[in-house]
Amino acid sequence: MDLPDYPATRHRFEVRPGIEMSYLDEGPRDGEVVVMVHGNPSWSFYWRHLVVGLSDRYRCIVPDHVGMGLSDKPDDAPGASPRYDYTLQSRVDDLGALLAHLGIDGPVTLAVHDWGGMIGFGWALADPARVQRLVILNTAAFPLPEVKPMPWQLSMGRDSRIGGWLIRRFNLFARGAALLGTRRRLPAAVRRGYTAPYDGWENAISTLRFMQDIPLREGDRAWPLLQQAATALPGYADRPAFIGWGLADFVFDHHFLDGFRRALPQAQVRAFEDAGHYVLEDKHEVLVPEIRAFLDSNPLRG
Repeated sequence: MDLPDYPATRHRFEVRPGIEMSYLDEGPRDGEVVVMVHGNPSWSFYWRHLVVGLSDRYRCIVPDHVGMGLSDKPDDAPGASPRYDYTLQSRVDDLGALLAHLGIDGPVTLAVHDWGGMIGFGWALADPARVQRLVILNTAAFPLPEVKPMPWQLSMGRDSRIGGWLIRRFNLFARGAALLGTRRRLPAAVRRGYTAPYDGWENAISTLRFMQDIPLREGDRAWPLLQQAATALPGYADRPAFIGWGLADFVFDHHFLDGFRRALPQAQVRAFEDAGHYVLEDKHEVLVPEIRAFLDSNPLRG
């Protein structure tokens, strides 16, 4: 694939028996660690501009979740070998396994987008003190606000067998996000960067499974972990936080931004009326230097 601005060096490790995870590890080995966690249907490609803007000084760790990007895409059928259970808890466990594999056991900056919020804050539940800075971009770490209806585009994949079939057969979710997730029109090579990893029935499995795992109520598998993360979120209010938000996001709209503002009232907030869900695509020229200045001004305590 032609991947504009994406680092040339990629790494892999066996996160589970027979299943390999791809990840970026850019920057000085002794630099302050920034862990960047993507969502669905993106992958580490989403963070490429921020990696370029930080990696002269900061160590940037950016995984591709299993089934996403350049990682393996195993089946989840009962008889599959290897088999992967596409759940929020699996993502949290995988992130922990990656950081343990890299020997990263000290303080980090946690940068999250989309499902990355639930994954990153879910991982942090085990040791919240390790997360000493936050970079939060169009995501969630708490349930869907009561005043916010569930977008039909997500319900189509979460609750409809026909919708799910269309998503896997035609790669609809990744294609739609690449077309509608920004206010600026992405170059063709960038759109392909977002969609090519999910071309084909087998390769699109995780884009659908993420949607089917969206926790909306008690009884959903991811609900307990989401509730724990939501309860813990205000505990980060004493730490430096930067919030960058595309207000034209039809999913993570101002209702979600308001939730983070309430939980983290001291956060530095940069919101854009003319940016969508992929806010780093729409506003990387502004956000990357501002995030860099935020990190430089708030060094980790060690």
